[in-house]
Amino acid sequence: MRGQLPCQPNFVSLINVETLIGAEHPIRAIKRMCDEVLRAMHEHFDEIYAADGAPSIPPETLLKGKVLQALYTVRSDRQLCARLQTDLLFRWFVDLPLDATVFDASVYSKNQARLLEHEVADLFFSEVVELARRHGWVSDDHFSVDGTLIEAWASLKSFRPKGSDGPGGGNAWLDFKGEKRRNDTHASTTDPEAKLVKKGPGKEARLSFAGHATMENRNGLCVLFEVQPAVGAPESAVAVDQMIELRNRGFTPKTVGADKGYHTAEFVTGLREQKIVPHPARKDGQKTLHVLLTLAHAISQKLRKRIEEIFGWTKTTGCFRKSRYRGVERTHAQGQYVVAAWNLVRMAKLLGGGPPQTARA
Repeated sequence: MRGQLPCQPNFVSLINVETLIGAEHPIRAIKRMCDEVLRAMHEHFDEIYAADGAPSIPPETLLKGKVLQALYTVRSDRQLCARLQTDLLFRWFVDLPLDATVFDASVYSKNQARLLEHEVADLFFSEVVELARRHGWVSDDHFSVDGTLIEAWASLKSFRPKGSDGPGGGNAWLDFKGEKRRNDTHASTTDPEAKLVKKGPGKEARLSFAGHATMENRNGLCVLFEVQPAVGAPESAVAVDQMIELRNRGFTPKTVGADKGYHTAEFVTGLREQKIVPHPARKDGQKTLHVLLTLAHAISQKLRKRIEEIFGWTKTTGCFRKSRYRGVERTHAQGQYVVAAWNLVRMAKLLGGGPPQTARA
């Protein structure tokens, strides 16, 4: 028979959140690994916070919130706090009691300067990579590099001649037809660090930043990610610098795969000076830079395409197609959290899918 709708539902009940989340749900593995990473950062947190005074929101809670933003495509800190108010899984992930008051979104703004000054985002990302290394999921020898464009939080209307606010002010109607706008003569009044660039021939120009990633070839985990101005050091030079940074972190890079955009003298010579074998794709119709077309080169070319999965996930699920912040520094920090979340998702799959694969290149 048809059930009757109660006139006064019972709003008081005892709930064990642990029973509401499936035992095989991947969020459990992600939370365990995230907690392990944050425990490794405990001493660093002690250094950047005062020993006395009014207690603040724990930095572990703030960083877990950033991971949730990437995992569940939450577009802003304000939306995250709204989800924490109603979503039990979100509260469980950040260890917020059910009867506790959700902190305001301004907490992120107030703590941002401290987190940026002490490079907390970079440390969090590197600790995630170190956790993957301890599990044996990361290759120490074989890597791939690539770059992508991250759209800036600034409109083309803001790209005006330097030293001038432009006609009309505010959001006035502007007609740029026939006007040559270049980075050396123009700058964005919203975000001066954003540069006007094209992704390729025939593409529209947008105010953007450049994202540079290094992926290890064993399981496709990102081991280095940084955001830089879109105009400046070329991708090939950044890739060489990233290989040097990897060595400083205890890696021993032997081969580096890349697309044909890296088939330059700067990339090939720079890696060989570091005694690293370059494996860029050959440019059709152009003279080869003495790249050895071996089986190892073919394997590197096959595996290096997986780096596009990182960019695809971070730009769609991770909401990193367009920066939510102004400037390179804040956008770089956002990228560290988003790419670290990608690594955690990938690591959760490896944790539940048997032993990691052996290196193929």
